[in-house]
Amino acid sequence: MDEEEERFLRLQKKLTHWIEHNNEHAGSFRKAAREAEEIGLVEVSRRLNEAAKRMDEISALDQHL
Repeated sequence: MDEEEERFLRLQKKLTHWIEHNNEHAGSFRKAAREAEEIGLVEVSRRLNEAAKRMDEISALDQHL
């Protein structure tokens, strides 16, 4: 394996890790959104759900690499 191939594999591994991390955060945002909605913080809930949606969109970009 040459140096360029090693660099590619390292970057690919990092990207995979970051996407997994994004997905974990998106799940946390959705949980917090449900909690916010339960106590009447509708706008906070909406924004948290929007943040989760955008994280999903970012993670989906990996499919295009």
